[in-house]
Amino acid sequence: MLDLPPLARFGDRVATGLLDVTSDPAALDSTGFWAVCADYEGRLTCARFGDVREEPVPVPAPGRWRGPAAGDWTSSLDRVAYTAGVRRIREHIAAGEVYQVNLCRVLSAPIASDADVDALTAVLARGNPAPYAGTIRLPEHGVETATASPELFLRRADRVVESGPIKGTATTEAEFLEKDHAENVMIVDLVRNDLGRVCITGSVTVPDLCAVEKHPGLVHLVSTVRGELRPDAGWPELLAATFPAGSITGAPKSSSLRIIDALESAPRGPYCGAIGWVDADRRVGQLAVGIRTFWIDRTADGAAVLRFGAGAGITWGSDPEGEWRETELKAARLLAVASGEYQDTGSR
Repeated sequence: MLDLPPLARFGDRVATGLLDVTSDPAALDSTGFWAVCADYEGRLTCARFGDVREEPVPVPAPGRWRGPAAGDWTSSLDRVAYTAGVRRIREHIAAGEVYQVNLCRVLSAPIASDADVDALTAVLARGNPAPYAGTIRLPEHGVETATASPELFLRRADRVVESGPIKGTATTEAEFLEKDHAENVMIVDLVRNDLGRVCITGSVTVPDLCAVEKHPGLVHLVSTVRGELRPDAGWPELLAATFPAGSITGAPKSSSLRIIDALESAPRGPYCGAIGWVDADRRVGQLAVGIRTFWIDRTADGAAVLRFGAGAGITWGSDPEGEWRETELKAARLLAVASGEYQDTGSR
């Protein structure tokens, strides 16, 4: 096992001095500062740290991060398999089983056994800054994850909870399709229903619908859904009602999950899960949807593999080749950053 101390970063906040680790979400309503990583498949890791301070992400040091060669990435679903999956989902939609399904693929590449996910954080912060960037390094617990997520899964301030689902991706605002807006509205309805399960009746609102957000290399449609938690609901109930996020599953969620399980050939892991922090003392927290996310898998013999996920929301209006291109658009810049092929010119 790589000898690296436990650490978590969220923006300019860094946490060290690991105190304990649990899979019990009730701990998030106790005391202390927690880093949280939830795999899409349901594995939850909550790590409490004793030293939390403001500290900028370090400037990348030459040679500290040695990413995979650009040509070493392989995909769990190739172009033929992915486009076939899109067509199969459209058949499910035609049969009335589902309205939308998020179809994902996982890209993998070998890296050096001494690779440090925190060194990747420094590279991502310069090459692909993101509002919900975060890193959790817990080698002894199998969590080495760095996200450049643009999407808010859950933000909680005492009893008020908010979600910011993203649906709709294009290179420029002018290239958004009718499909993009339809996707977003469908998922907003799903998120409203999810939050409604744990929020006071009548408190769930949509302050923003289909707002345009610009991110490095692309633009998204983003909505905001907000509600007030019931007095008897805490983090366990909130996560049970909303996880996994509707934007990376589909609608209805139960049918989408079944179709995803049948079509995808690799586990998503922290990709499409949740990554973030909870300050239980202040009763605040923020979890990102684990998109634009890298993680390191290690084998028993010490070999290391870097993984990254990319997906697209499939509706009746989807073009299979267009959806494949959307996954490539989402992955291109980040894979280039991780592989050392992207050169930051200072422009945004």
